[in-house]
Order: sequence, then C-alpha cells, then structure tokens
Amino acid sequence: MSYAIIGSGNVGAALAAQFARSQIPVGIANTRGPESIAPLASELGALVTPMSLIDALRANIIILAVPFRAHSLVAQAAPDWNGKIIIDAMNTYGVSPEELQGLASTEVVARAFPGASIVKTFNQLPAKLLAKDPAQDGGRRVMFVASNDEVASASAAKLVSDLGFAPINLGKITEGGALLGMGAPLILQNLIKLS
Repeated sequence: MSYAIIGSGNVGAALAAQFARSQIPVGIANTRGPESIAPLASELGALVTPMSLIDALRANIIILAVPFRAHSLVAQAAPDWNGKIIIDAMNTYGVSPEELQGLASTEVVARAFPGASIVKTFNQLPAKLLAKDPAQDGGRRVMFVASNDEVASASAAKLVSDLGFAPINLGKITEGGALLGMGAPLILQNLIKLS
C-alpha cells in the first residue's frame, strides 16, 4: 500500500511527522512543488518524500490535508479516481452551510472524486495535538473513521492504527460522519482509548 499527503500546512506536516515516527513511507505534495517541501522532509527524515502533485496522486491512499475549497483543484489534477481511497482530513472553516448545499462536507468531497472511495478521518484534532505521540495516559488517542465503503474504511482504520491511534468506526458518512463536521460533538475532542 502506498500513501501520499496532499498539503504541507499544519495538518499535512503533523500527519507526515506521524508517518515518520511510525516508520511508514509517505509522499507529500502541495501546489507549490516538491522544492517547497524539502525542508520539512529533511527535518522528518528519509521516509517522507517530497513529490509533485501528479506523482503523489499515484498513491493507493491519498490524504487531503488542504483548505476545504482546494479539494476541487486536487480532483481536477487526475482524470480517473477509480480504485483510489481518498481520506478527507479537512474541515470547513469559513465555508457556509449554503456552499455545502445541505450535504456533509465529505459528501461534497465524494462528488469531486467520482469513482474513489472516500473516508473521513484525521480531522478531529488540532494540528499540534495531531502531531504528538498518540500514546497518552496508558492508552491511545482516538481517531474516528467514517465511510460509505467498508473496505476503504477498514484500510483507513488500519492506517490509523499503524500510526499509533485507536480507530473507532462511526459507520457511514451520512450517519457517523456527520459527528465529525464543523461544530459537531466529536470535533476537538481528545479522547483516549485505554488498552
């Protein structure tokens, strides 16, 4: 399985640090090119590889860690999304409910990536907390997972676990995924699952 993070801001950098800590290779890309990510990759080590956006989109699992409105630009960068798992790690800061047209934000993302399996996870914690070791107080920090595709959900939950978090499946996007939207009860909750 290959992984890529799209976005090198606070959330993208926090996730890249978790991959490096867990000794899992990952590509990282942004719209400014691999040179702009070289200092971060150098700091995190050889398992974090700066890539062009096009190269990063070849990964099996792609994590969107960009501002919400930028997901549509990423979607336009590839002609075909069939067989891809897209992890929506974004939040809708500054996006009006009207812009979402009554849909969960991840449903909006799914429309932009036809053929891909969409999973919502990695969006509930502030970036500074997301970057910390998930082990805390004798347990592991919880990371919620929601998807309409059970296979994609299982793949994302395995990644969440491999990165040291405790995955908790919330079911489908329209059900449990709604708990992960802006202003929802599970956002900004640092919950620990004891071993």
